[in-house]
Amino acid sequence: MRLDAIYEGGRFVTMDPARPRAHRVGVLGGRIVGFDDELDGVGAVRTVDLGGAFVVPGFNDAHHHLSMRGRRLRALDLRSHVVTSLDALYAAVARAAEALPRDAWVHAGGYDQNKIGAHPLAERLDEVTGGRPIWIEHVSGHMGVANTEAFARAGFPGRDGVPDVEGGHVVRGPDGRPAGLLQERAMPLVRGAFEPLPVAEIEANIAEASRVALSEGLTSATEPGIGTIDGLGNSPLDLHAFQRARESGALGVRMTLMPYVTALHAVAGEDGLRGLDLGLRSGFGDEWLRIGPVKILTDGSLIGRSAAMTCCYAGEDDNTGFMLFEPQEMAPLLVGAHRAGWQVAAHAIGDAAIDHVLDVYEQAQRDHPRPDTRHRIEHFAVADDRQVARAAALGVVAVPQGRFITELGDGMRTALGPERSEHCYRMRSLLDAGMVLPGSSDTPVVDGAPLLGIHDMVNRRTRSGQELAPGERVTVEQALRAYTHGSAYAVREEHRKGTLVAGALADFTVLSEDLLAVEPERIAEIEVRATVVGGELAYERSAG
Repeated sequence: MRLDAIYEGGRFVTMDPARPRAHRVGVLGGRIVGFDDELDGVGAVRTVDLGGAFVVPGFNDAHHHLSMRGRRLRALDLRSHVVTSLDALYAAVARAAEALPRDAWVHAGGYDQNKIGAHPLAERLDEVTGGRPIWIEHVSGHMGVANTEAFARAGFPGRDGVPDVEGGHVVRGPDGRPAGLLQERAMPLVRGAFEPLPVAEIEANIAEASRVALSEGLTSATEPGIGTIDGLGNSPLDLHAFQRARESGALGVRMTLMPYVTALHAVAGEDGLRGLDLGLRSGFGDEWLRIGPVKILTDGSLIGRSAAMTCCYAGEDDNTGFMLFEPQEMAPLLVGAHRAGWQVAAHAIGDAAIDHVLDVYEQAQRDHPRPDTRHRIEHFAVADDRQVARAAALGVVAVPQGRFITELGDGMRTALGPERSEHCYRMRSLLDAGMVLPGSSDTPVVDGAPLLGIHDMVNRRTRSGQELAPGERVTVEQALRAYTHGSAYAVREEHRKGTLVAGALADFTVLSEDLLAVEPERIAEIEVRATVVGGELAYERSAG
């Protein structure tokens, strides 16, 4: 037998207890067929010498907005390391606007009011955009800022007549007109003026994000929310755009796609069921592109102080955030999806939202039992011991984000106060409760590099150097397992991803150093030398 490739001279960490280490891996048809002495006397079309490099299963991000990341990468970057003040933001917008045609939209993203002092205002944006419309997406993706021309393009000239929106918030000035900031379900008031995005633009965003993801060692990811423009999607043609990107070679990362809940319909003749046309549901697709859980946003963001909490935010005695879907509205949607065979993934950040979601999951299983549903809670950001135990008992997969700790942790500590911060983005507690921990970033909210996520899961220090719930630290091996097996488990793919075993997909990441041996503080300094997907070299770092 002649194999497609043999990768030799590597220090492979397989994550398989039966064979934890290997030095040679054989590949045929995109899958692993053998290791080490099993390959003696076997030829291959290609033999690749890894030169003693440290190799791990391909990184897998359980919550990664690939298409939105590409969109941000191709827009004006207003993250805090680029613009350090509100004045710097306005100056950057002015420079970008000057380079565009007079009637073009200015698209920007990534600002954080916690780091630059305040949200931008429509009047100041009017001054620096030269009459052009602008939409600035907040780093969280849960709010955005528009100027007067953007409101006019959306049908609200002079920012007059803008309605209040249930499940959202229009921030207003003293005159009652919008100040510019739109939160949650109020965002489509302006976003509808430039969305849905053209398919060609979505493809270009996917291509750019794929290129960056491969350079970070990512071989698989799950995109949370496609098919609508009210749930972090780009267009009703999102799946079509991903298919086209796959066919053209622009999609280099294996993707699981979550349709947003409003893309599902009531099923005729099946009372209470909710599904996609033709009865499509979680699991449909192949090893490159497949449909995963159905996604719902139940509350807002922590740093935006719109996540639904049981107690007020620190320093804000009248703010407990809010639900985007009230429980009586959410329950029939999710129970109907559960009945139709969907895996459900509910964004719930605040402890009040988490309780509501757990109530619905418990109701769904009580009324319509299904084995091993693996319903998910995305973020599971502020949860006490009772909620952790309840989630574990229900078989829920909680999906927290490690990289939030460095990039957003100071803002989260400020929003919660010291006592509640100890229950913030728990990880060790999930493992201790017997839950499977995935690895995820929620990029482009924060940097999507898996090694940065692993670094934060292990170290748990904010940008200012403060510890954030240090008792929730995990070991390096546990963090690596989360970013490989854990994320595969979260979408029912652990049989073919996350562990280097015979029959699994030949996806692996080559690192510059031994991840399991370096000092924990240096994990973020490790570089990705190469990324292999299906036995093919998809990325290789240049020698320079």
